[in-house]
Amino acid sequence: MAILTVRNVPDEVHRALRLRAAEHGRSTEAEVREILALAVKPAQRVRMGGAMVAIARDAGVTESDVSALRAVLDDAARRKPAEPMSLK
Repeated sequence: MAILTVRNVPDEVHRALRLRAAEHGRSTEAEVREILALAVKPAQRVRMGGAMVAIARDAGVTESDVSALRAVLDDAARRKPAEPMSLK
């Protein structure tokens, strides 16, 4: 496990950390570890499908946009692949 040293913590922040740790029944060091873990780790795993839906919703993608994209993709899937160019 890694060791982390934090220097120049203001006295009022250190006091607040000690109080918060006491409220949670932990040492100050354990409280800092908990705060760091909560700050950098997502509460739950990011689900790719849900993330994509959220992005589309934020971008204003409509059902008609999705239908148009499906039509283009279906059309492209039915086409014959292009023949490679000959350099002869």
